[in-house]
Amino acid sequence: MTHIATYEPISVPSVEVRTSVIVSVKTRLVGPDTLRALAILLVMLVHIPVEATPSFLVGVRNYAWLGVDIFFVLSGYLIGTQLFKEIGAAGRIDFKSFYLRRAFRIFPAFFVVLAAYALFPIVRDSANMQPLWSFATFTVNFGFDPREGNAFSQAWSLCVEEHFYLILPLLLLAFRGRLGMKTTLWLVASLVATGIIVRFALWEGEVRQLVEAAKFREAFAVYLRDVYYPSYTRIDGLLFGVLLAAARFYKPEHYRRYAHPSVAIPVGIGLVAVALYVFSLRGPLEGSNVFPVFQAELGAVLGFPIISMGIALLLGAMLDLEPELKGWSIPGTAMVATLSYSLYLTHKSTFHIDRVLFGKENLEGGLGFLVYLSTSFVVAAVLWFCVERTFLMIRDRVLTKR
Repeated sequence: MTHIATYEPISVPSVEVRTSVIVSVKTRLVGPDTLRALAILLVMLVHIPVEATPSFLVGVRNYAWLGVDIFFVLSGYLIGTQLFKEIGAAGRIDFKSFYLRRAFRIFPAFFVVLAAYALFPIVRDSANMQPLWSFATFTVNFGFDPREGNAFSQAWSLCVEEHFYLILPLLLLAFRGRLGMKTTLWLVASLVATGIIVRFALWEGEVRQLVEAAKFREAFAVYLRDVYYPSYTRIDGLLFGVLLAAARFYKPEHYRRYAHPSVAIPVGIGLVAVALYVFSLRGPLEGSNVFPVFQAELGAVLGFPIISMGIALLLGAMLDLEPELKGWSIPGTAMVATLSYSLYLTHKSTFHIDRVLFGKENLEGGLGFLVYLSTSFVVAAVLWFCVERTFLMIRDRVLTKR
């Protein structure tokens, strides 16, 4: 149930034009980096065996899946901002450059890890795996039944983002100059409502039948396959991220008036708290040992848009409070944020190899927690230096020539 977004640091560009060449200097922002680092650590916490989870994190672990939603919001905001700026400056979108940037950012590290899963079964974190072609075509999140193979399962969320990258530029270009603020809000509300209706209809099908039959494990697997993984049920975070980008770019006065940090922070925290409460309602699953993300129909249907809206408001507030946050940055946050994509791709297989090498029974308590974390960061750093960073440098040279 994991996800890490495949984007670069949200940054403040300083642009200087010299002989028709645009030179962009990027500075990392503390707020988004903090959210990104928090998201990947939450996702990793979900997959660390509970025996190696410190007692003070056991309760957090039950809700650590929300790292996925943090990343969806961050992705929606970043990509939306990039495209809005390009449309505003040039009146069009350079599709070739956009998709080249995404390809160089995503494909090299992903296909290296996918090749390792295909060629070296020892790295597989589950005995069975979905067909390789479904990973290679980024369609594994459709019909993904974990009972038939769960290795490299975190790739489902990367598929959602790939579909988002493919469709958003086309939609923005098609509706450029045709959507006012009211129309945009109605469109967003319609999409959110559609997602709610679709999730409700899917839950009322096979999921409800299995829950009523007390077949909770089967119900959870069907829920993941039909409700949690598909792109058409998980657009809420991306949608609210794009809406945040549009509001800050096109209506900055309205945004500052109605979403000032003094308003956005308490409302955002309140929405996240409401969503977590909704997800915690156990309903007919009382007594079952399942994640809160699947404890009641109300959470599955309404929880995702509520928590996405709250995260978007908190992200906006952190962007506005960036000068203040610079003095409160946590050491190591930028490093964790930088390694987030490599950590996302490799942490489950690294945890599995740890168990093979040291034995799960020897990786309990604080020592196990430290081993899982340290080895995952080492592997991720190797992937970042050898693959991810190398291809980002190649990408920059290719796009500079263009």
